[in-house]
Amino acid sequence: MALFKATFPVRYYETDQMAVVHHSNYIRYFEIARDEMMVQLGFPIEKCEKELHVMVPIVSVECHFRHPARMGDVITATAEVNKVPMAKMLIKQAVYNQDGVLCAEGVVTLGFLDAASFTPVRCPEPITKLFEQYIQ
Repeated sequence: MALFKATFPVRYYETDQMAVVHHSNYIRYFEIARDEMMVQLGFPIEKCEKELHVMVPIVSVECHFRHPARMGDVITATAEVNKVPMAKMLIKQAVYNQDGVLCAEGVVTLGFLDAASFTPVRCPEPITKLFEQYIQ
């Protein structure tokens, strides 16, 4: 299992008039954790695009809301990969508040596209090798 975390405060503009995080922001929080995952692995998405000429689009997003995050909360977004990516990468995602209460959870599926032709390709070998270090 490869588990990565990013912790940050809820920002005012992310909330509604009730000081509750608007539902659309959880998808952004998921992305923050995924970006942090790739940075911690030493292969940020922009490196994948520039050096390997492979783009990593979202194929699907599933999100279940469990408990509202609020203005003033410090949240932790997680990204967990349990299988070495091949043609797609499934990432289990979650958002917790500072008390460890689960606010949202879901699964994001990423694909891999050749940057020039926009045709599907397998996950680049340098990325699969990085995940192999974490996943048995």
